[in-house]
Amino acid sequence: MASQHGVRVLSIQSHVVSGYVGNKSACFPLQVLGFEVDTINSVQFSNHTGYQHFKGQVLDDAQLGDLIEGLQTNGIDYYTHLLTGYIGSSSFLQKVKSVVEHLKTVNPNLIYVCDPVMGDNGKMYVPGELLPVYREQIVPLADIITPNQYEAELLSGQKIKGKGDAAAVLEWFHEQGVKTVVLSSTDLGTQEELVVLASSITNGSKEKFNAHIPRLPANFTGTGDLFAALLLAWSHHTNNNLKRSVEATLNTMQAILHRTLARAREEAGPGQPLTVRHLELKLVQSLEDIRSPASKVTASPLLS
Repeated sequence: MASQHGVRVLSIQSHVVSGYVGNKSACFPLQVLGFEVDTINSVQFSNHTGYQHFKGQVLDDAQLGDLIEGLQTNGIDYYTHLLTGYIGSSSFLQKVKSVVEHLKTVNPNLIYVCDPVMGDNGKMYVPGELLPVYREQIVPLADIITPNQYEAELLSGQKIKGKGDAAAVLEWFHEQGVKTVVLSSTDLGTQEELVVLASSITNGSKEKFNAHIPRLPANFTGTGDLFAALLLAWSHHTNNNLKRSVEATLNTMQAILHRTLARAREEAGPGQPLTVRHLELKLVQSLEDIRSPASKVTASPLLS
């Protein structure tokens, strides 16, 4: 059936009119990499919330249900992949659970990629009641999950202070039924670099990898959304080869972030501070890097 339909992603996450976060960050690279992408916007804002002001609307669970019902009624609710990102309310997240379950009845081979967007750097930026919904209802449905270190700690209830702790957290996700876990960023590296950790289980055999990436002197927004979308795409294109998927994802990310930083410095001018607007991801300008990433970052086996 998939060959008849091609690869089709339903992406449920935030949308901004200006800039690149949520669906704006995920949709373009997925399309470049050959996916049909349908989007449901959990929120529709003028810009991301890192700006001084923002305006917009928030979709509720009933409206999400209406959209899915419309797709179902017309028989256009077949997807090979579901991607979820920023969700701001527990009722909406609980509705997402029923959406996942429904889409898996339409296509039992549906791959659900969950980016459990809850917070970073020790601080939650969604209501606390989302945590148990993610932990108890959403995580067990996910095939691939991409938390950052803080989100992984929240979900597992375990602190990550070294690679041994990280291995235990990766194992916790596998015990919940998740096949592939990638910690998109951890502070297990140095002042100059971040460490990405990845683990997958296939037919009972496990493989774990880590990769070191340079820590850039800027705060970007939308990187987690981009990461999850790229990992979805490359997992498909490499037939779930974890090492190659992580490497392609990270090499694309590095190219985009270096270009974004260089362009931001040009736009700001010598010695001037970089603003939020300067640091909007340069996705369109990185078309060729998305299509064919360089091979600079490599992932090596993680021994635990």
